[in-house]
Amino acid sequence: MDRRSVIKNAGIAGILAAGVAPAVHAQAAVRWRIASSFPKSLDTIYGAAEVFAKQVRAMSGGKFEVSVHAAGELMPAFGVVDGVQQGSIEGAHTAPYYFFGKDECFALGCAIPFGLNSRQMTAWMVEGNGLKLMREFYAKYNIVNFPGGNTGAQMGGWFRKEIKSVKDIKGLKMRIGGFGGKVLERIGGVPQNIPGGDIYPALEKGTIDAAEWVGPYDDQKLGFNKVAPFYYYPGWWEGGPELDFFFNTTAYNALSAENKAIVDSACASAHVYMQARYDAVNPGALRQLVANGTKLRPFPQDMMSAAFKEAMGLYEELNAKNESWKKIYADYSKFRGEQNLWFRFTEMGFDRFMQGQKL
Repeated sequence: MDRRSVIKNAGIAGILAAGVAPAVHAQAAVRWRIASSFPKSLDTIYGAAEVFAKQVRAMSGGKFEVSVHAAGELMPAFGVVDGVQQGSIEGAHTAPYYFFGKDECFALGCAIPFGLNSRQMTAWMVEGNGLKLMREFYAKYNIVNFPGGNTGAQMGGWFRKEIKSVKDIKGLKMRIGGFGGKVLERIGGVPQNIPGGDIYPALEKGTIDAAEWVGPYDDQKLGFNKVAPFYYYPGWWEGGPELDFFFNTTAYNALSAENKAIVDSACASAHVYMQARYDAVNPGALRQLVANGTKLRPFPQDMMSAAFKEAMGLYEELNAKNESWKKIYADYSKFRGEQNLWFRFTEMGFDRFMQGQKL
């Protein structure tokens, strides 16, 4: 045994003899609360936050605990951004476009009419400039954002009466999420922004004439087919809406590098989970709805064309008056054009052929 080993061992023996344990650099336990904008009954869209919480706990060995709270438990569904911004909660799980009233740019972090589909949205966020640009924007609200799920292209909603042309939209009161309401209004509709749990009674009582939520699985749970017979597609305002985790900047920055990595990984797990589950459960739910009398209808072509024209006009107007929108949308729009070109030859060609086959 060399001299240094003797000294080293003697030093440890001396410490132990003195009854003093060597210093161990253990991380302090972390406890976070996340407010969801969704009710627990919608197990997939709400469940993504639970997936996040379970992953955080597992990867941290229980040293980082996250509790998830349904809409209304800690704050209203549409109050979660204020809660995160003010630091009354550490995080939220929500659809950013709910908050376009604060700034239209919130919609770009989720979905805009005739925007990106779900794969394209993830590509823009992860490999494009999406995450960088949106984080710059959300910093004004004391928020650090992470992708936290996607529903995939949504259905166009439930209507009490049949829609045969764009003329039938005039005066129609419709619950429509996010930015789609602005375009609906420009083609004659009357948009209503109502939380998921409050849609059914409004549709049942005739307070609204139509409503959209997500797709067959959730819509069946909410019972819309019982009060509106016509089910339209596609949801042109939600081709690939991204859900996000919003974290308070101070709370996030206080995390160790290890816990930040855990948050990143857990968000990615939740992001994959949501669309995988929706894609797995929607086909069966759609079959059940049709078997029980639901009438599937495509939106009239003149309505789609009118909505597209108004959407593009709206974006040009926002370019002229909202500098943040202009900066983010320029990048988003360029990315959308490139993706549309690529998908035209690959995904669309393959899907069109497969959907014409008997399987």
